[in-house]
Amino acid sequence: MTGPEIVFSLLGVVAVGSAILVVTTRQLVHAALWLVVSFGALAGCYLVLTAEFVAWVQVLIYVGAVVVLLLFGIMLTRAPIGESAELDSGNRWAAPAVAVATAAVLVTVMVMGFHDAYTPLRAGGGSAEALGASVFRTWVLPFEVLSVLLLAALIGAIVLSRSDIGPGAPEEEPPSQDAPQVQDGPRSEAEPGPGPDREGGR
Repeated sequence: MTGPEIVFSLLGVVAVGSAILVVTTRQLVHAALWLVVSFGALAGCYLVLTAEFVAWVQVLIYVGAVVVLLLFGIMLTRAPIGESAELDSGNRWAAPAVAVATAAVLVTVMVMGFHDAYTPLRAGGGSAEALGASVFRTWVLPFEVLSVLLLAALIGAIVLSRSDIGPGAPEEEPPSQDAPQVQDGPRSEAEPGPGPDREGGR
């Protein structure tokens, strides 16, 4: 194995290991931090594949924006920050089985589709110019669909973070009948005004 292949394999192990810790930890903040490690390892993989632009986008958008948005969502929704037993849904054994089956299918498809084919790493193959031409010419429709999906997710996060809307919103209590009522109109002449008694003042 060459040097780039060894570095790529090590970064892949770090990414997979941190991703497993994301779904196995019982603390939400720790899960978000392990997600940062996984995204950072993926950015390193992109750098090894000479896709510098994709690597920096991975760091700026996913690590710098998505994880921060996740942490703000945890704080705004008042989710439990410490260890919580409610995060265990009872599907502890079904989830690894589904994950292993999905990984086996993906690896089988990749091996059957590419076999021993290798693509030479060219400098500049992952530049902003090449990726921009590919995204806005060949993949423009999936790009726009993804942008709409992210916008819907952002709106949903804002709705979930607000407590004054929805079925669980607090209702305003009607004013009490025992509360004194203040009259804002002019005082009538028949009503005695404040001051000494009229008979006592004579």
